Amino acid sequence: MSVAQMESTSSLSSDIFYDILRRLDGATLASAACACAAFCSISREEKLWEDVCYSLWPSTSRDDVRNLISSIGGFRKFYADCYPLIVNKDLTVVDWDSYFEDPEEWIGADYYGETDEYQGISPSDFISIVDIRYKDKTIFSEVLQGVPYSDGFNRWFYNSPFQVDIIGDSYANDEVGQILISVSDGLPLVQSVESEKKEGKLWKELVDGIRLSWIIVNTKVKQAANISSWIPLGVQRHWPTDEDFVVRFGSILPAKDVVPCQVVECIVVAKFQMVKDDNSGYMHLKLTQLSMQLEDMEGAHMNGRNSLVVLKEALSCQRSKNYTEVLECCDLYSRVRTEMKEEKMRNESRIDRLCILSGIAAFITFWYCIF
Repeated sequence: MSVAQMESTSSLSSDIFYDILRRLDGATLASAACACAAFCSISREEKLWEDVCYSLWPSTSRDDVRNLISSIGGFRKFYADCYPLIVNKDLTVVDWDSYFEDPEEWIGADYYGETDEYQGISPSDFISIVDIRYKDKTIFSEVLQGVPYSDGFNRWFYNSPFQVDIIGDSYANDEVGQILISVSDGLPLVQSVESEKKEGKLWKELVDGIRLSWIIVNTKVKQAANISSWIPLGVQRHWPTDEDFVVRFGSILPAKDVVPCQVVECIVVAKFQMVKDDNSGYMHLKLTQLSMQLEDMEGAHMNGRNSLVVLKEALSCQRSKNYTEVLECCDLYSRVRTEMKEEKMRNESRIDRLCILSGIAAFITFWYCIF
């Protein structure tokens, strides 16, 4: 904006400025705030950011969530914390050689979570704010207080595999059947499972159109972060039956001194089932599962105690507005995990050969001593 333009805008009413800025999305609003002092001043208005958050995360319109956001710093801070996605490229620092040379080092307190880090971290400190959108329509919003089945400081929870189910066993009721994406929402016309298997129209729609946000808020430290990738990392078709799609989201979270590989994968899964609508005769998609869990590079589920530590640390890790960086982190994690598995197989193969050779040597020695 030139000096002349800035001088001309200074004569305009601030109400006009406000009316202009309230029509912008969050990223554009943040950029406009850097254009001139008037825009910068008006852009600090909480109502503007409240509207931005509503448009992205419909669940933030709930009174309890509004109060929560106000308590942790307001909508402007909430947007700044949750719109950028988590990135973590610190996988190259892992010393794989020492890990394979001395794996027993991690069989003690650090790996199994018998540390003091979890002290002061309670499942009740965490709130999940989850929104799913298909194209421009919100199909699901939910707010989950705490972690289901954690029962406070319960040893069973802390030592068991960690998983948060929003839709699944904890939502086994008729309401689940109402969470649908239909032809009226923009789904392509697919008349049967067989037709979908041949053409893959619904699969492509999920890849291109579904968006999921899973925001974790820690009420004790007053921090928030989106642990989902927003855009699917992968869609698996026809699993475990021909009627199902598994859509995977997630992020790579730091886990220094918690697991040997120093990082874990946050996996958010939304499962959709194809169901035929009796009225239209076309296939709809029904949301049948929504869950989040943490896994290490060997595919082992993190326990409850370690998961709380990781989630707390994730609230302050690096983030980026560039989705390409998020994909690069996930791809890097997949490559390193593959390399680790291959290295582990090679080590196991060497150990097996050494065991065989040792057995043969012992057998020869035994017969030599006899004869």
